[in-house]
Amino acid sequence: MKPVDARIVKSLPVGTRVPTCDNSGAKIIKIFSVKGHKTVKGRYPAAGVGDLVNASVVKGKPGTKKQTVLAIIVRQKKEYRRKDGTRIKFEDNAAVVLKDDKGNPKGTIIKGPVAKEAAAKWPGVSKIAPVIV
Repeated sequence: MKPVDARIVKSLPVGTRVPTCDNSGAKIIKIFSVKGHKTVKGRYPAAGVGDLVNASVVKGKPGTKKQTVLAIIVRQKKEYRRKDGTRIKFEDNAAVVLKDDKGNPKGTIIKGPVAKEAAAKWPGVSKIAPVIV
């Protein structure tokens, strides 16, 4: 994993329901922890673009519901700033479900664009991304 070259705002706290943008079988996941996130006492851990999260499947195919999965956040509504001064925001939040913690996606197709920061950090996701913004 390479370090991210942007100041990404962590805008998806624990408890957020995020739609998935792949064909893994899960439709909506609920974040319950963020991997590698440390914070002050009393503050909810939050995730941003490129973060690895633990989530439970809230809505999806009957075999995938109520399972815990690893996912990567690939889009967020809240804008963030890149090093060159541009500001990026997407029209929705989205995640990609993984089959292992190495970053290999469970699905074979991703719908919609993927942030450049998430693609640089997770090469398995960038392989199947249709558009990298």
